[in-house]
Amino acid sequence: MELRAGARRGCPGGDRARRVVDEGKIGMAVAAPRRGSDRDEHSFRTLERGFEVGREGQPPSRLVDRDELVEAGLEHVQLSFQDADMVSGDRIAGLPGAQEAKQRAARLVREAGLPLTVNAVVHRQNLDRLGEIIELAVALGADRLEVAHVQYYGWALRNRAALLPSRDQLDAATAAVEAARARLAGVLVIDYVLPDYYAHRPKACMGGWGRRFLNVTPAGKVLPCHAAETLPGLDFPTVAEASLSDIWYHSSAFERFRGTDWMPEPCRSCDRREIDWAGCRCQAFALTGDAARTDPACTLSPDRELLVGARADADKAAPDFVYRQHSASRRLPELLSLSE
Repeated sequence: MELRAGARRGCPGGDRARRVVDEGKIGMAVAAPRRGSDRDEHSFRTLERGFEVGREGQPPSRLVDRDELVEAGLEHVQLSFQDADMVSGDRIAGLPGAQEAKQRAARLVREAGLPLTVNAVVHRQNLDRLGEIIELAVALGADRLEVAHVQYYGWALRNRAALLPSRDQLDAATAAVEAARARLAGVLVIDYVLPDYYAHRPKACMGGWGRRFLNVTPAGKVLPCHAAETLPGLDFPTVAEASLSDIWYHSSAFERFRGTDWMPEPCRSCDRREIDWAGCRCQAFALTGDAARTDPACTLSPDRELLVGARADADKAAPDFVYRQHSASRRLPELLSLSE
């Protein structure tokens, strides 16, 4: 279970937050303080008011200092970087000074004695510097590096031609990861998964829809995966309306793509149907307009050509990024002053 905190209407706070955490205490990943120490009450007051480095979908209202990180009861911090090259990273983020601020934040996390995971979102415009990104993670004192290829739905699909790497880039990056894993064994754990667009079979997204994972959003909605709200026609209940148990076992949204009965051919008769669970529903919808179709990442999908054409574009010159515009963008420069 993943619980994302934020100061939004419907956010699970106070007694409701306690209930949600207690119900989902097995296998939890919480983007807010955990229970289980003498700091429980402070931690849950922190969760209730949405105290975090950045709220979901918007810039942070302020950047915190290391004492606040510890006092809030945080047990782990994950920080994303757009590149090891500062100029390139700021360009990708669309925010001057962002990478410098993140490096200062990483130092505060380590000074606070908290475990740090660096998340590197990689694509054609930074993948050639993956070796430098790995060295950055080591220099920052990270315990783990997640090399996360861009998932091409939502706004990333709009920018796919600017983001999808070539086959040559991917092969070189895979070799760099394998070499770094051997060299940095016992120093840095590196997680790395090939992007769907170059796979032969789809991944079991989130271990299969409604099988192992649920996500509680800042608005209190309970989702089977992070991007599930991109799918039309599904009603996701909130923790104010039902318990996690009721939602997990009885929600029509969780039942919609659970198991194998819903699957079309060739998935229904495939011997991998209970291994990859027909792949990603959000990706199937983003590419075909139908969330119930076979994920085009599978070579057996009737829509496989959609990926073949996209891969051909990866060998052409990359177009400029198309950035989203946030109403809070006017305030971004003032948010880059981090407590020393």
